[in-house]
Amino acid sequence: MVEKMSIWSLVANASFVVQLVMLSLLLASFLSWVMIFQRQRVLGQARRTMIKFEDRFWSGVDLGQLFREINHDPNPDSGVENIFRAGIKEYTRLTQQTNYDRDAVMDGIQRSMRVALAREEDKLERHLPFLATVGSTSPYVGLFGTVWGIMNSFRGLANVHQATLSSVAPGISEALIATAIGLFAAIPAVIAYNRYSAKVDHLIGNYETFADEFSAILHRRLHGSN
Repeated sequence: MVEKMSIWSLVANASFVVQLVMLSLLLASFLSWVMIFQRQRVLGQARRTMIKFEDRFWSGVDLGQLFREINHDPNPDSGVENIFRAGIKEYTRLTQQTNYDRDAVMDGIQRSMRVALAREEDKLERHLPFLATVGSTSPYVGLFGTVWGIMNSFRGLANVHQATLSSVAPGISEALIATAIGLFAAIPAVIAYNRYSAKVDHLIGNYETFADEFSAILHRRLHGSN
């Protein structure tokens, strides 16, 4: 009896629909954990490179020298570096023109940095919608498996002259396993999504602040020159 009521035996003897639900939930859980670890690495790297670059940027180094250094050895994982590179490239390109308009130069710089900022935001938010989907739908998918399993259990009672707990317990147990797997997939995904969304918002806020400050520096340089 113990062997028959073990978790593995319940899963192995479950109906095809319930097994399909369990398999899909386990696959979703596996993929979500892969993305959780991957997002942790990406966001951690983005934060570390941002701190490192801003320390260098605000150390008083010449912007042209800083641009040459990072252009020689670019770091694609540094979002703030990519924003800086986009801004300084546009500044250099537009100011090399004769009789350039300063307001037009500033508009071009800000537009270029906004594009770079949007690309960095897309990179930071990648896979977060999947975590949100797993977190919001997995309990309902598991509940569907539970309802289906319980329905099959009660349908089986039609062929039993005397209904006992032992006759319906396996079907109900296998059905409840589907709900448990759904919660197992959903809870980490929801926690990770909320945590990483907050980190992304924090990083994007820092990127926007840097872009505004860098834009102000270039504005002063433009209007301070003759």
